[in-house]
Amino acid sequence: MPSATLTSKGQITIPVDVRNRLGLSTGDRIEFVLNEASGRYEMVPATYSVTALKGIIAKPRKPVTIQEMNDAIAEQGKSAR
Repeated sequence: MPSATLTSKGQITIPVDVRNRLGLSTGDRIEFVLNEASGRYEMVPATYSVTALKGIIAKPRKPVTIQEMNDAIAEQGKSAR
């Protein structure tokens, strides 16, 4: 069974076998999820496809024109000064 040692800075090196099995590479993020049933944490890759974001934001009720966007940006710029 692979194991790792916690450093004084709270860091660990994930063994290569575990990284390969999870499909992890440099720069990938990992989430630690508490399994309520077992009381243990599970380590899962936090890599999501862009398609997973579909539907997270509702479509506007009324389409906004480029001019309306520009006007809103200009208005915010005035109030920021």
